[in-house]
Amino acid sequence: MDKALLIKNICGLLLEDRKQDCIDMAMEKFPFVESSPQKSQYSRYQMCRVFLRDGFIDRYSGNKLLFPGLIKTLTIEFPDIFKYHRNWKMSDTHMIYWDLFPTIDHLIPLARGGKDIFDNRITTSMIRNSAKSNWTIEEIGWALHPKGHLDDWDGLVHYFLELTNKNPYYEKDNYVRNWKGSLLRAMDGIYPVKSNC
Repeated sequence: MDKALLIKNICGLLLEDRKQDCIDMAMEKFPFVESSPQKSQYSRYQMCRVFLRDGFIDRYSGNKLLFPGLIKTLTIEFPDIFKYHRNWKMSDTHMIYWDLFPTIDHLIPLARGGKDIFDNRITTSMIRNSAKSNWTIEEIGWALHPKGHLDDWDGLVHYFLELTNKNPYYEKDNYVRNWKGSLLRAMDGIYPVKSNC
């Protein structure tokens, strides 16, 4: 439906003093959808479940994403390169946190009547999540990309586990330690931990 042409038709009807026809057309073809949005906060475990299900693929772009704990591990190892600000201040945070850091978005936004259920949650990058906001993918001209397969791309989870097992120093960071615990819990039965990890 061409929404601009719909409004043109409504304006034409309005000029003919056919207000009720305007109301009927708007209600049928371009209604206001009332919703009561909920504020969602997810545990790292819940986020890991979605990331693993989607194979660390940005479902809006098809791009590969990285496991959050690995990104922070790189910041610990190379603080002058992979800079991080705890409030994600853009001038003080490396773009890896926006481009490759996975987050959860609602395919059908909560503000648009979507439900906060597992099947409506998808993996995307921070930058795409910010750009999408409360729009549907149809409204912004995006397509939903298929889920990835962990055998093809796992967000470098295996590197993260090897690095943290080899050097326990990384787990002194609460952020890294909490992501690792959540990952191991979420992986149980989905993506087996290799014996050398």
